[in-house]
Amino acid sequence: MTRQQRHRPKTFIFSLIATCLTSTGLSYAAELTPMTIETIEVFGSQLKIPGKPKTAAEGFVFGNQLQLRPVSRPAELLEFVPGLIATQHSGEGKGNQYFLRGFNLDHGTDLALTIDGLPVNMPSHAHGQGYADLNFLIPELVSSLSYKKGPYYGDIGDFGTAGSSQFNYTDYLDQPQVSIEYGEDDYQRVFAAGSAKVASGHLTLAIAQSAYEGPWTLDQDLDKRNALAKFSRQTTQGNWSITAMSYDNSWNATDQIPERAVQQNLLGRYGHVDGSDGGETQRHSLALKADMQSALGTVSLNAYAIDYELALFSNFTYFLDDPVRGDQFEQSERRHVLGFSSSLTRNIDLIAPSSSLVLGLQSRFDDIDVGLYKTQERIRHTITREDEVKQSLTSLYGTLDQQWTQRFRTSMALRFDSFNYDVSAGIPANSGDGRDNLVSPKANFIYSLREDTDLFLSAGRGFHSNDARGTTATIDPVSGQPIEKVDPLAKAFSTEVGIRSSALENTQIAASIFSLKLDSELLYVGDAGTTEALGGTKRKGVELGIIYTPTDYLLVDADVTATHARFKRGAAGRHIPNSVARTASLGISAKPNDNWDLGLRVRYLGEAALEESNTVRSDPTLLVNAQASYKLNPNITLSLSVFNLSDEKDNDITYYYESQLAGEVTSQEDIHFHPVEPRHFRLGLKIAF
Repeated sequence: MTRQQRHRPKTFIFSLIATCLTSTGLSYAAELTPMTIETIEVFGSQLKIPGKPKTAAEGFVFGNQLQLRPVSRPAELLEFVPGLIATQHSGEGKGNQYFLRGFNLDHGTDLALTIDGLPVNMPSHAHGQGYADLNFLIPELVSSLSYKKGPYYGDIGDFGTAGSSQFNYTDYLDQPQVSIEYGEDDYQRVFAAGSAKVASGHLTLAIAQSAYEGPWTLDQDLDKRNALAKFSRQTTQGNWSITAMSYDNSWNATDQIPERAVQQNLLGRYGHVDGSDGGETQRHSLALKADMQSALGTVSLNAYAIDYELALFSNFTYFLDDPVRGDQFEQSERRHVLGFSSSLTRNIDLIAPSSSLVLGLQSRFDDIDVGLYKTQERIRHTITREDEVKQSLTSLYGTLDQQWTQRFRTSMALRFDSFNYDVSAGIPANSGDGRDNLVSPKANFIYSLREDTDLFLSAGRGFHSNDARGTTATIDPVSGQPIEKVDPLAKAFSTEVGIRSSALENTQIAASIFSLKLDSELLYVGDAGTTEALGGTKRKGVELGIIYTPTDYLLVDADVTATHARFKRGAAGRHIPNSVARTASLGISAKPNDNWDLGLRVRYLGEAALEESNTVRSDPTLLVNAQASYKLNPNITLSLSVFNLSDEKDNDITYYYESQLAGEVTSQEDIHFHPVEPRHFRLGLKIAF
């Protein structure tokens, strides 16, 4: 199907509202119901993490907190995780780029993400290992966000080295809602959702559609559609749900541009080099979740199927390799995923008087057709590589939590992962199959100094898988030169000490010091169709997070991180490109009365080395976003969001590499950047019924 055939008109708001209101008669909700495990007040001193945390670097955010912070993209909800930054260097249909604990996580290599139990990360992906595109997330449906940092948890495996985050969707909604947003640069979004009682359960339907041209000289032409249908039911034995999700998106992309072109007035800050960059993607899934009580204990099951497609067109070097047709390339894939995770939780009296044992089994199978092509104006003219990949990851784990005394408890885990892969490559010499196994022990020690203050000591092994194509490849598909195979599983080992305290009135403090060693930051480079060996690395860092509620209507949260990250050895230097050493954020949420909700967010992304010698560095980025909402009556709410309030001329992302523009005699190494968007406003209207 051609891009022209896929193009849909943007005058959709009234037609979509009419469709939603006239179909099925279901109600659409304005306010989200918190998870049943606990209800809290956002303001006041009642903010707590449900359950017993195992480290100081884990947390829980309720949906009503998430609604109080201005976000311009779904992935920015992850910035509730202290020290985590989500940026964008291309069109908004492409996955975000993430930074955490001194990692440039690219699009998710060491950050494991799930939505309602559905895995987001894609191994052996056309664009990058662990690619995690959160654009199919519907923010209004999120009932909670939980996060964990470090490889200290038995149930967290692949891609969870730096951390993991789990979005949970609400099972049902209390009221009907239709919301409309309109903003500068032709931003439009409509959302409708609701629940109805069906067959002794709840059926929830939601739909959202977005369009956005952006500030770019090249219209982004974003056309994004999301839909969800979820049936949930609670019984005397527990609860279960079936969820279907659908996501479709197409866009034009303004990728990073060379700094020299702006300095020479060849391009403006929001200009582009290749006007045909962009892409199309779709993702459809069906998932079953169940949590039931049995004679053996609590049984949890999550089974899922995913159908996924991507066609991504990029040109980062312009006319460096092909002075006539240009360097645009297409990364394309079609993927089918089947998987499940299950666990049994049982209270036992084994060694300590109070013990809890969790036994889990996880398995995922990916069937992938993936290709890399040289293109011009999105038309293929050369095949770089075409591969078929079949891979599976099966995991067993056990976690034993023991309360030894009133003050001292432990959590010990052991995990076994078995990675199997079979690659049928377009270049026969790059075909092959294999297996890799890994045993990962993890240990957490927790001591309570007092009822409101805990000390934590953790150590554990984690890993991320490498692209299966890199484990079998022997020939570079571009140069034809021999290359070395990569290890299927890249091991990591981390230690951490931390403290969490609410001893100060209306204040919660969490601080941690961590160290992490990664055997190899080997990465499949989708842009080149080969695997680059980045070598082993080590990191150490400090994190501090504070939540302060001085009054019943004001909440302040702040965090600061500092990380030192280096290659273990390197000929050109030991600095890790784009490893940000410092991040900080400040959030202020206020509810002066029943009608007003106010939010302010300040986010700082520090400078970083752009190449190993640290000769070239990026500049820091500071962004301030704000929002205010006012209830005209219990059913109608108006809102105003302002992004980049101070209109900073900073960059979302910065790289340093070689490129060549049309008309240039030779190539040049240069800084390439993608600017943050200028100050812009968005108005919103929510109507509940």
